Parts: sequence; structure tokens; C-alpha cells
Amino acid sequence: MRFPHPDIQINDSVKFNLATKEIDGVVKFVNGAQMTLTGGNNIGRIGTLTSIEKHIGSYDIAHVKDVRGNTFSTRLSNCMVIGDGKKSAISIPKGEGIVYSLIEKRDLKMGNEIADDEDED
Repeated sequence: MRFPHPDIQINDSVKFNLATKEIDGVVKFVNGAQMTLTGGNNIGRIGTLTSIEKHIGSYDIAHVKDVRGNTFSTRLSNCMVIGDGKKSAISIPKGEGIVYSLIEKRDLKMGNEIADDEDED
């Protein structure tokens, strides 16, 4: 890849064809994009980018919301875009990147249902 396309920006993901040695597609890093976390305490989680906080002279923070509605934040450098929000460009593993707490894992092993926070009105 000698010269990338000028529309490719920092933090975008590139789909590269190894046989033809050409770029097949680009997934843009924008709000609403589906992403996986590749570092930090939330490693392996998959969610949707909701916002980015810019901190001059320090790390930029990305706010992500997962399928269950949990919101968490991490450094921008720990994020990698895998889809445009509607469809993922890669196959997602079993569990869809959802992380359970220790109590929720225990309940799943015992066959109990996990209670949602919204049902406790």
C-alpha cells in the first residue's frame, strides 16, 4: 500500500485484501460506530461509540455503550472500529462482547436468570 486514500483518517479501520494488495473498504471512526476495546480494564468488550472527550495535553476519552445499555469509558487508543453501527465488518464471537459481573456469572452457571435493572420499578 504505497499511498492510502485521502479520505482515510486517523483511527479509521481499513479492510485490506491480501491477494490483490488493495484496500477493499474503510470503516470510519464516528459517533454511532461499533467498536471493540483492545486494551485497558474493558478489554474484549464490544459497544457503540457515544462520544469523545478531548483533553489537551492528556489522553482523549471515548464513551462506549454496550448492548445491555451499560456505559463505560476508556482511552481513545484502546478502541478499534469494527462496524458502522448497523452492521459489523467482522464476525463477532460468542457472547457478543458482553461482560458480566461475578454475581451474574455465578447466576448463569447455576441456571438462574439475570435480573435487569429496568425491571425493578
